[in-house]
Amino acid sequence: MLNNPLGSWIVRWLTKEQPRKHPAPCDFERICHEIQPCDVLLIEGRSRVSEVIRVITQSPWSHSILYLGRIHDIQNEAVRERVSRMYEGKPSDPLVLEAMLGEGVIVCSLEKYYQEHIRICRPRGLTFVDKQRVVNHAISEVGKDYHLRQLLDLARLLLPWSFLPRRWRSVLFEHNVKENTKTVCSTVIFNAFSSVSFPVLPTIILDGDTGMRMFRLDPRLAVPRDFDYSPYFDIIKYPLVPIDESGFYRDLPWANENAEEGADDDQAAAIKPGEDLPAWTGESGN
Repeated sequence: MLNNPLGSWIVRWLTKEQPRKHPAPCDFERICHEIQPCDVLLIEGRSRVSEVIRVITQSPWSHSILYLGRIHDIQNEAVRERVSRMYEGKPSDPLVLEAMLGEGVIVCSLEKYYQEHIRICRPRGLTFVDKQRVVNHAISEVGKDYHLRQLLDLARLLLPWSFLPRRWRSVLFEHNVKENTKTVCSTVIFNAFSSVSFPVLPTIILDGDTGMRMFRLDPRLAVPRDFDYSPYFDIIKYPLVPIDESGFYRDLPWANENAEEGADDDQAAAIKPGEDLPAWTGESGN
């Protein structure tokens, strides 16, 4: 479907980014400075397919990507050379791996997401050696196609459409030997962590006879929100307007901060519901 002109047009229509009305509420420069290899980044997304995924998963996060580090951070020489061949940018660029509709599994620069709302999910206690194994496993997936059918089947599985005819219901767990060369973003990352037995969002069963048992989530059911919800990932946020010191919130650039000093009514008035917020410029307004 995606290899013909109509399919290509549909992909472009689904993936076209809508313009951002306001700055993303995160500090991209600090994220680039603080991020570590194997961090999972959740992206809010502004395309039509992003909106579909948010509806399916009931989460604001529509996309997940894996931070690989810079090329020199990859310890395995063969993997490092492979990334060098497939990436045409600077060796010092921060690299991420992702699965994209219309592109498949690719490696690209983190700079691609400098305007996006990003959340860092950091695997707790993951050793340096296992981080390299996760990176190596993820890079081995590069070149696979995006599995659009899996996304549609996931929607049919998660949404309560029991009234649908059986032939329209999810076939997510039906075996198909031809589908092993296709994947989606969260499945790629989930499989990479599973390769070192790191839990993402396991099901835990308490049994009086055998004690506690853990069962892995099927990778085909993985969605971006799982990394946010998982107790095994630390959530790290770097807001655009930081509050890093005690009491700093008193100096935030609220639009109505001069209201008591006789500021113009138009400037000091609170924003009404439905109105666009002014973009923050970084000035305190004093």
